[in-house]
Amino acid sequence: MAAASEKEAKPTSLHLELAEPPQSPPRPSPLRRLALVASIAAGIQFGWALQLSLLTPYVQLLGIPHTWAAYIWLCGPISGMLVQPTVGYYSDRCTSRFGRRRPFIAAGAALVTVAVFLIGFAADIGHLSGDDPKKTPKPRAIAVFVVGFWILDVANNMLQGPCRAFLADLAAEDQSKTRTANAFFSFFMAVGNVLGYAAGSYRHLYKVFPFTRTVACDVYCANLKSCFFISIALLITLTTIALTCIRERQFVAEEEGKTVNEESQGKRVRIPFFGELFGALKELPGPMRILLLIGWGKRCTEGRWGRAARMMQVLGQARWD
Repeated sequence: MAAASEKEAKPTSLHLELAEPPQSPPRPSPLRRLALVASIAAGIQFGWALQLSLLTPYVQLLGIPHTWAAYIWLCGPISGMLVQPTVGYYSDRCTSRFGRRRPFIAAGAALVTVAVFLIGFAADIGHLSGDDPKKTPKPRAIAVFVVGFWILDVANNMLQGPCRAFLADLAAEDQSKTRTANAFFSFFMAVGNVLGYAAGSYRHLYKVFPFTRTVACDVYCANLKSCFFISIALLITLTTIALTCIRERQFVAEEEGKTVNEESQGKRVRIPFFGELFGALKELPGPMRILLLIGWGKRCTEGRWGRAARMMQVLGQARWD
């Protein structure tokens, strides 16, 4: 009887074929793969630097009212507070066969392209809609500009979060690779800023794209559109190379991710990240709260609100000119 029970307990070849091999833990990716993903930051910052360097003459052309500045820049804090947590939540639970991060990066790059076209061609769209190119302000062109600006801010938040998360996935919890990935991302952001300001300082770039100068678009506006063409080409090229050369494993929901299975069955699931966020703030120790306040103050003075103050200066100059 004992021999018979041992014979029954012994796995057959059929059982061995059906058994799934355990998945090996991910290994840290080589530096070249980290650099490819981080290079997308250069395309993002290139477009931002162009906007800041070429904003003054474009604002003067559109005749944006002084009171609109706060509404234009209000999207920064709102999208940062809502878009990034939402995108991060669904990105962590994405079960697409293309991976968790790549679909959001591709969608963010596509939205940036749409937004840049809206901003660059706002004067032309307004003219086609009925704006008089000899009068300011141009309400239809301003509306297109504001919509494009808001889409751009949402798209940037949608793009940067998954990029950083993708770098963390490729680092595979290796502290050295994580630091290197963050350094790569910061380096390419600086490269994008330098290239964007350098391109914006060259006033004859529109001659490369002579069709950009139209009845509604003067030399400065045509130069802005020409720079935006380069910005879109750079972003699409870097994003395509990174997403084509680097693959992701499909995320499989386990028991810890029951919400993914419920969402796939069409059930409504409460999104918990805001509750977790405020709960974590309550549990922060005193020194961490001080650091958080310092970072918030730095963000207000040098980040979006600092840019809003600079835009108020630009609009004030446009008003007096």
